Amino acid sequence: MPDRSVVIFEKGSHFLQKVRISGGGRCNVTHACFDPRELSKNYPRGSRELLAAFHRWQPSDTVDWFARHGVTLKTEPDGRMFPVTDSSDTVIDCFLNRARESRIPLLKNQSLIGIARLDDGSFSLQFENQQTPVVARAVCFATGSLKASPLLTQLKKLEQPIEPLVPSLFAFNVTDPRISELAGLAHPKVAIRREGHGAAQLGPLLITHRGFSGPAVLRLSAWEARALAETNHQFPFLIDWLPELDMAALKERFAEIRRTQSAKLIRNTPIPPIPRRLWERIVTCCGIPDEMTWSHLSKSATTDLANALKSARFEAAGKTTNKDEFVTAGGIGRRSIDFRTMESRVIPGLYFVGECIDIDGITGGFNFQAAWTTAHIAATALAT
Repeated sequence: MPDRSVVIFEKGSHFLQKVRISGGGRCNVTHACFDPRELSKNYPRGSRELLAAFHRWQPSDTVDWFARHGVTLKTEPDGRMFPVTDSSDTVIDCFLNRARESRIPLLKNQSLIGIARLDDGSFSLQFENQQTPVVARAVCFATGSLKASPLLTQLKKLEQPIEPLVPSLFAFNVTDPRISELAGLAHPKVAIRREGHGAAQLGPLLITHRGFSGPAVLRLSAWEARALAETNHQFPFLIDWLPELDMAALKERFAEIRRTQSAKLIRNTPIPPIPRRLWERIVTCCGIPDEMTWSHLSKSATTDLANALKSARFEAAGKTTNKDEFVTAGGIGRRSIDFRTMESRVIPGLYFVGECIDIDGITGGFNFQAAWTTAHIAATALAT
């Protein structure tokens, strides 16, 4: 609009740093899920509000927008979408070039240290490196997580509702002989759940130097974020290494192996898709001798092995995030925002988008899509 002017203030020395590190530097832009209802199911917090928002801007709109501005996205087998260049710089350059084409000033090293509401409804913004406050008709916060942000104090002074901040999307720290010296080993599909609580999460699992990571673990950490924070991230959980087989089917598989491969060593006959090294470790930790064949496996040992495969119990002793690539549950209270405009219901003229809101998705491009969607809605409202 000709009567509107926009300025972007960045706290750091570089724009879009979270975009730069996302997806291991490749930038997982969005996810190839084009049905708003199905898409909204990937958000432990905010699914109801985002359902309506996705009818206004969803992944297909994101793909089209980037295509119009010279960035082609590709879809990987698991649905994640990346630029064909496999470089987050492609996405960053696209945004910055578009801002420059629109003649939007981009100001770096501008840390907001104060915000006050003026009598006419506008805002006075005090930046650390500026003596004179900036006066704005409206302010849009696109800060990412509010974790450890001085803005929290300022927003609380304005009586903006804020939900407590807790980590989401993190790996589990585990020390256990069953995974000792197996760092780097991946399992294509497990089911993992917190013992005695909640639903199991399915997906690949990665054994790390510190314990467990991978999509299944990250999904569980997202859905159980608040509950796990209450335990100080010390909690028991169960892994089903063969979620495609129920207990009856697994025991039938054992019986089939006895019939057809009775002379084979148990440790040498892993049941797919369990990796061989992990299978060997599970067998050993069940007390089954290396030289034992299937024909000599006792009924009690069969039960122990089956339980070790279907409900392996581990103890988490803390969490690990992937450097700066983290997501936080909590932030600006969803009920305090009008999701038709992303404007605060409490403080007219304040808008919030992305992860600073109490919205978070599982891993796979869903958090960025929520950011693009809420940003589009806010920008449209601000331009009118």
